[in-house]
Amino acid sequence: MTNEQDAIGERPNEPRHVRPYGDTTGDGMVQTSFTLPLSHGPRAEAAALQLANKMGMDPAMVVHAKAMGAQYTFFVVYGKVSHIVDMDAVRVVEREFPLLSPAEVNSAVRNLLRRKLVVVGGCIGTDAHTVGIDAILNIKGFAGDKGLEYYRELRVINLGAQVSVPQLVKRARVERADAVLVSQVVTQRDAHLLNTREMSAAFAEAMGQRRPLLVAGGPRFDPLMAADLGVDRVFAKGTTPGEVASYLVHAISTDSEQ
Repeated sequence: MTNEQDAIGERPNEPRHVRPYGDTTGDGMVQTSFTLPLSHGPRAEAAALQLANKMGMDPAMVVHAKAMGAQYTFFVVYGKVSHIVDMDAVRVVEREFPLLSPAEVNSAVRNLLRRKLVVVGGCIGTDAHTVGIDAILNIKGFAGDKGLEYYRELRVINLGAQVSVPQLVKRARVERADAVLVSQVVTQRDAHLLNTREMSAAFAEAMGQRRPLLVAGGPRFDPLMAADLGVDRVFAKGTTPGEVASYLVHAISTDSEQ
């Protein structure tokens, strides 16, 4: 493993209070973009500046404005904010396990389980967007990182899209799944949260403490919400298959020690 992989959570020489960096350190300069339902022109630019001021940008200037049809204008605004971020008040889920190579994952699974680790995954509810779950499960993976199907000691069952919660629970029981991975991309009216809570409740009712690891992921999830959603782990956007595989090894290792 590399030093970066071992140094989980370390932030050397990080200041407690930080401000945005634009031209010089701590100058508070930021850039933002938005669209207003106004025809391109001086009034629209004045409205954009007023909005920027109300957002805390002072002074601010419109650095780009472009008509987006007859009654819409897209803006890029650059300006200064006075806000300061207190890093002691920032809460995130730090990765508490090392990133393992596929060979290390395979070796760990063999030593811990003496069999293949079974993973069942899919998109629940009406979600038909399988890009996320396929990136984690399919052998082609994501950004050059091979998916879980690539791991010799993992048996992967990808159920695809629009899987009902009862179907997911039933298949997990039939396959004797060690882990269930659920991807949610459709998020209208917090559907991803409702579906995940429904899933965790169904597994708790059907299997109790013997349920598999429950892992949820998607671009709108907050990793801090795992306990509230009733799952063991939440992964946000940008998660790689290697991170998920390393977490599964960490979780089954921790469980075997208890």
